[in-house]
Amino acid sequence: MQESWATLGVDLHLELGGSRLRRGLTDALREAVRSGRLAAGTRLPSSRSLAADLGIARNTVADAYADLVAEGWLTARQGSGTRVAERAVAAPDSATAPRPRSPRGPTHSLEPGNPDLASFPRAEWLKSARRALSAAPHDALGYGDPRGRVELRTALAAYLARARGVRTDPERIVICSGFVHGLRLLAAVLRQRGLRSLAVESYGLDVHWGVAEAAGLRTVPLPFDELGTCTGGLAGTGAGAVLLTPSHQFPMGVPLRPDRRAAVVDWARRTGGLILEDDYDGEFRYDRQPVGVLQGLDPDRVVYVGTASKSLAPGLRLGWLVLPPSLASEVVSAKGGTDWSCGVLDQLTLAEFITSGAYDRHVRASRLRYRRRRDQLVEALAAHAPSVRATGIAAGLHAVLQLPPGTEQSVIRAAAWQGLLLHGLNRYRHEDAAAAAEPYDALVVGYGTPPDHAWSGTLDALCRVLP
Repeated sequence: MQESWATLGVDLHLELGGSRLRRGLTDALREAVRSGRLAAGTRLPSSRSLAADLGIARNTVADAYADLVAEGWLTARQGSGTRVAERAVAAPDSATAPRPRSPRGPTHSLEPGNPDLASFPRAEWLKSARRALSAAPHDALGYGDPRGRVELRTALAAYLARARGVRTDPERIVICSGFVHGLRLLAAVLRQRGLRSLAVESYGLDVHWGVAEAAGLRTVPLPFDELGTCTGGLAGTGAGAVLLTPSHQFPMGVPLRPDRRAAVVDWARRTGGLILEDDYDGEFRYDRQPVGVLQGLDPDRVVYVGTASKSLAPGLRLGWLVLPPSLASEVVSAKGGTDWSCGVLDQLTLAEFITSGAYDRHVRASRLRYRRRRDQLVEALAAHAPSVRATGIAAGLHAVLQLPPGTEQSVIRAAAWQGLLLHGLNRYRHEDAAAAAEPYDALVVGYGTPPDHAWSGTLDALCRVLP
């Protein structure tokens, strides 16, 4: 009976140990398929059954199956188990015996952190650029104020107050070349002030932690639980500042709870600490009113950082720091005597884009498009992968898909062989977070990345590799 492992006739007397056991099992199964001993369509035992028969860990079998699915020797479909692929077998000595496929460059991408670049409002941006250039004084094209063009700072002060609840004026805004540039300026100032460490969320971007550490600041991850980042223990970290994504934690997707917001602001007031607020996708909230910024609770203790990277395009390299009065002059000095890092024409264009109302129209249209994609993602999971739960989906451009334990890497490998770029959750986990956050397997799926014409195909590709 083909359903029984005992009748498959595959010799698996493996005298291998440690990490080589998985390789030996994979090689033995591959050879059994290649030689025809396992016929096309044969259903293999479950990973649990085969692991019990061989006396090995279930994860070893599951990983071997995943490798062979990725290579094209096996297929895996929910409800029908793991089977030998229909065209995976040829005669033992046939010159046409199939060779395992090699991974190809991604055809589809669900990489988080990018908007739909194909939807960039080129026509409206060009109109704004023409109007801005026509109205610009001659001296605007010279070496400018290190804070950035006053037209943009004025437009941002009004927009951020209206749309995000930021309390500021143009004099306390500094234009920077994206978030990393802004963080580099802030880290340099904090280190000059004598700070030795920066508290960070236990899940985030290693490039941000690297910027802080390059400036001489040790990054200390905060605990994380099912309710999000825990801020109550900040005093015990010894950090003089903390970097947070309070409106929509990246990548976990949960907002910072009101009591934890109050705790971090209270810590800053008591200790003289600073809060660095990364509001990376604050405009994109779908199911309820937007979560207000932390900066509104205490503009003297919070540095608000925003960019055009998610709302428009990262290639613009435009961001802004909204600074407490006590910090503004130091950040301006750190930036330099002139605005050498941010193009004047793009600053003037963005200012015109905002004041003309084109920015609001673009954000509203983008919000509808991303919400529709979010809903389609949830519907596809319910239909094709009901065991996979999507979380962190009330806002932003990505979702976290929770996977069965031990499957994150095998799903990512299978996706790569299918030409689908996926990121696992654990790549965003701070290396020192062992005691701060319990790791678990998940995918961070960026549904903003594909252009509209590729979205349906990308969603289908995702569903094919999910357990």
